[in-house]
Amino acid sequence: MKRKYYIIIATVLVVIIAYAIFRPKVESLKLLTVKVEKGEFEILVTTTGELQAKSSVDIMGPSELRNSRSIRIRNIKIQDLVPEGTVVDSGEYVGELDRSEVGTSLKDLEDELETMESQYLKTQLDTTMQMRELRDQIVNLRFTMEEKQIVLDQSKFEPPATIRQATIDLEKSQRSYDQASDNYSLKAQQAQANMREASINLDKARRKVNELKNVIEKFTIYAPQSGMVIYKKEWSGQKRKVGSMINPWDLTVATLPDLSTMNSKTYVNEIDISKVKTGQDVRMGIDAFPEREYTGQVLEVANIGEQLQNTDAKVFEVIISVDQSDSIMRPAMTTSNQVITNVYSDVLFLPLEAIHNEDSLSFVYTKSNRKQIIVPGEVNENYIIIEQGLNEGDEVYISVPENTEKYKLAGEELIPVLKERERLKKEKEAKDRDTTNKPNRDFKKPNGHKRRPPSGSK
Repeated sequence: MKRKYYIIIATVLVVIIAYAIFRPKVESLKLLTVKVEKGEFEILVTTTGELQAKSSVDIMGPSELRNSRSIRIRNIKIQDLVPEGTVVDSGEYVGELDRSEVGTSLKDLEDELETMESQYLKTQLDTTMQMRELRDQIVNLRFTMEEKQIVLDQSKFEPPATIRQATIDLEKSQRSYDQASDNYSLKAQQAQANMREASINLDKARRKVNELKNVIEKFTIYAPQSGMVIYKKEWSGQKRKVGSMINPWDLTVATLPDLSTMNSKTYVNEIDISKVKTGQDVRMGIDAFPEREYTGQVLEVANIGEQLQNTDAKVFEVIISVDQSDSIMRPAMTTSNQVITNVYSDVLFLPLEAIHNEDSLSFVYTKSNRKQIIVPGEVNENYIIIEQGLNEGDEVYISVPENTEKYKLAGEELIPVLKERERLKKEKEAKDRDTTNKPNRDFKKPNGHKRRPPSGSK
């Protein structure tokens, strides 16, 4: 009997639980409402940026690669580099450049130096032998001239024809001696020029070898001052590391940033860039430390847009200076930036979700069962200013309520205001298009000054 009683109780409980779980829900969802607020309203441009040092010292490869006319090396591989973030003192080891290509160049220059040394020695020997022959020739011609003089002296008792012949022979000998002496002077100058040229070529070859050896010694890179080693970022966004290349036009291996003053480099899309101006205040945060807050100012705004990799949108570079200094700040940290482009005081505003549009009309659904037309103003990421149509404290629905046909339309007197605003907007857009597409009809006078065509001309 007791067992049957327990079974009945258990069955009743199961039925009650099943009904509680699976019973149809007849409760209607309650619509959320929000009140019109009044106060300060900020227009913000929110971007993601990256910290970078305001100033830094570059750790460079040998400057001779850029300045030397004799060294022609296009690309050099980074063979070794200390880990990024390593704190180094001035003169400490930072990295090593690959010597394989310059080693081949050095071998070629050393071969060229040996050739120049051989050429110099050959020129020296040839010159010595040639000048010795010329000197011997001059001595022999002097002896011949003396012999002719003796013959002439001994022929004074000979017939006139014999004396005349002896005189002619002496004159020929004298002329040959004089010509040989002059030639010797010219040959000496020529020999000096040849030796000078050979010496210059030899010195040039030696200088190339010594210069390249000096450069190779500088392939071991040391820190120019104390600091934290940060890898240099390429134009493509990739960082230089072991295996990356440097060239004579960009010899930076890494950087030593000044961490006491930082900037945030960010990009603003072409829609919002017209709102951003230099000097505007910025609220900042570092994603890695969300509990910390910082302030800054817009320092630079690019005039020309660019297209980032893997994106189709055009963006403009914006540099923001960070007012505070913090030991946790490191280059390349991600920042969240809120540029305050405008601030309105004592204005009414609502969440964007509460505003609905139909044709050119903007309206809200109020809790007092009205479909209230409004005149909207500026917007930020979450809210919109209400210029006309509502008062502070009015309660409106965030989403569209049921049976909207029962809501009475209110604020019809604002329709002309909205239409006039729409008309002015279209006129401005048309004027902007005309200005953009209008050809430049200015032309230049011969002296280079511009003038307008005469009035009335087409």
